[in-house]
Amino acid sequence: MKKALVFLLSVVCLFGLTLTACNNEPEGAGMPEIPEDAHVLIAYFTWSSNTERLAEYLADKTDGVLYEIEPATPYPTDYTRCTEVALEERDSDARPEIKNPIDVSQFDVIFIGYPIWWWTAPMIIGTFLESNDLTGKDIYPFSQSASMNTEQFETSMDFVRGCAGTATVHDGLFARATSTATIDAYLEANGFTVN
Repeated sequence: MKKALVFLLSVVCLFGLTLTACNNEPEGAGMPEIPEDAHVLIAYFTWSSNTERLAEYLADKTDGVLYEIEPATPYPTDYTRCTEVALEERDSDARPEIKNPIDVSQFDVIFIGYPIWWWTAPMIIGTFLESNDLTGKDIYPFSQSASMNTEQFETSMDFVRGCAGTATVHDGLFARATSTATIDAYLEANGFTVN
């Protein structure tokens, strides 16, 4: 009986340690710290980090809060397989689940960034826009792509407008992260003080 009790306690302790070891991500991990007076959000989805660089530059210039939109099911790291999944999502008008949703209620301005996938924004951008109450918000899309095809960007803008509800969607920024003069000019033209 004593051996059975010791064995049972050992199993319980081991199970508890396993759960702790497997769940080593702190609660709220991946969420930005949001100052109470923050009113600009730089939300972006990136696959290859190109959009991330653009988002980081915008956050630095506007004192915006940086937030990465992460899919609950990560996209494949293999380029070809990722393009296949992206096409399937586009063709089915899918809304992939977001791993780390954020409350956008305190933000007046939301920059929304994404790469161009199959002539439009990735469908997870639709998830983000449609899952938030954007009433009274100003939305500023930003993007870049390998081809920098403006027709593709305009198609993505139509998608954003269609998903943004009653928000005001402003003309977007289509520029590479290295085109800092273009980015600064866009910000100034839209009334942002560039740091």
